[in-house]
This record gives sequence, structure tokens and C-alpha cells, in this order.
Amino acid sequence: MSVVAFVGLGAMGLPMARNLLSKGFEVRGVDLNTLALDDLVLAGGIRAGSAAEAAHNADVLMLMVVNAKQAEHILMQPNVLDGLADNGVVCLMSTCPAADVQRLHKLVANKNRRFVDAPVSGGVAGAKAGSLTIMAAADQVSFDQVHDIFRALGERIFHVGQEPGQGAVVKTVNQLLCGVHIAVMAEAFSLASKANIDLELLLDIMRGSSASSWMLHDRGPRMLQDDPEVTSAVDIFVKDLNIVLETGRDVRAALPIAAAAHQMFLATSGRGDGLADDSQVIRSYHVLNVAAKQEK
Repeated sequence: MSVVAFVGLGAMGLPMARNLLSKGFEVRGVDLNTLALDDLVLAGGIRAGSAAEAAHNADVLMLMVVNAKQAEHILMQPNVLDGLADNGVVCLMSTCPAADVQRLHKLVANKNRRFVDAPVSGGVAGAKAGSLTIMAAADQVSFDQVHDIFRALGERIFHVGQEPGQGAVVKTVNQLLCGVHIAVMAEAFSLASKANIDLELLLDIMRGSSASSWMLHDRGPRMLQDDPEVTSAVDIFVKDLNIVLETGRDVRAALPIAAAAHQMFLATSGRGDGLADDSQVIRSYHVLNVAAKQEK
């Protein structure tokens, strides 16, 4: 049985850790949220007092943290990398810029440990259902070492390349499409609202039309609610679309639509709605259109 040190028991991390427990893995959890640790223990996991305690002789250290800065902070703590089992693997599952992933890989390699760049897609629903899409980049030996763990977490597992950072690029493209899709959906709903079209009816029509998509089915209903449950916050797309734009600059790719979508999420966050569900980017369109109406 593999021993997994799992750092980051947030909205996605906790159900992922539970899925590992249900498949027979020993999971040692680390998080600042004591309630999340309580939930992990109730599911059969082990509460670790620190990342070093969790990593001691663990086979895999999984990082499901907010960003690369947090991941580096964990890896730089004393006895974390040195404490992993011989041939232990660090598996970074957060969404990070490719350059940061490559830097973290070097940090791990310098301690003679393996590294897998494995961001995920599927959101909270996918994390709970164990149906995530996993985009992994690593040498074949490292990928094989964590493949059974991936099977406990996801349904679509892809080995996208041998070099850490390649997984991050695939996830970046995914986030470009997701973020733009949410923003343009809000724009479409805003247009319909200005023309006095019933949005519930519009959503029903669009779901069965050629404009339908997974995002429409998932975010569409929440976009019509005033204060929906948060499954992915506005600030997540402020961060992720910034990564998209940084990647575009690095490779000299023009991304004008992604830039426009980023501005809408940034505006929403700037007005104080950064922790709202990402579907609420529509609030910025409401503000724009009210202002336009007042100017007439």
C-alpha cells in the first residue's frame, strides 16, 4: 500500500484525499484548516502536524495548493524532501506557470527525488466523483509510480510529455478555454437580458442547441442565481488567466480574447467579488450595462 502525504485539503483536495482512502491508500493530510483535517480523520486519514511529519517515509508527496509559491514553501521546509522514502515522488497537481514548475522540478531533483507535473481539470464535482482529467508530464518511471494514484482520482489520465512543465502548458490551454467560455457566456446572457429575454428560457434553449457545452450546463444555472454556492472563485480565474497571458508572452503568442476575459474577471474581483463563484463575472456585465443605460 502506498503512503501518500497530501498537502492542501481545500474544496478539491479533501475529496481527492477521500478518494485515495477509499481505494486503500494511507493518506496523511496537511492543511491550515482544522475542520478539513477533522473530515479527513473521519474518512480514515491521518492528521499530520507538519509537511515534514506527513512526508516522513511517504512514497508520494501530493501538492494541491493554491500556487507555485505555496508549493515552494512546502518543499523548502526542513526534512520534507529529505524525509520522503528513497525514490519518493513529488506530485504537483496545482495550476502553475510552466517556468515555475520547471524550477520546482530542479529543486526536487537536487534532493534525488522524482517529480511529476500533473495539473487536473474537472472542478469540485470531478474531485468528488473521482472523474478528474489529469494531464501529467514526467519521465516514464515516475509516471508509472503514481499511475495507480491517478486512477483513484480521475477517469481521463494523459501522459502529455516527458518534461515537467508540459502538463502545466496543457492545463494553461484548458484554463484559457474555460475562462473565455465563462466570460462570453456572461456576455451572451447580458445581451439577452438587455433585450428582455427570459434567461431561464434562454438557458433551456441553449442547452439543446449547437451552442451547448459542458460549461454552459455547469455554470449557466449558477449564473442566473444571485448568490450561488462557490465551486470555483472569481479570483481563481484572475490567477489562471494571468498564467495564460504570461505563457503567451513567453512564447510570443497573441491572446487578445483571453486578455479581454481576464479584464472582466479582474474587474469583478476589484469590485469586491473575488471570492464569489466564477459564474458571477456576469455582475461586471450588469454594471457595464446599467452604466450604459444611465448615460442615455
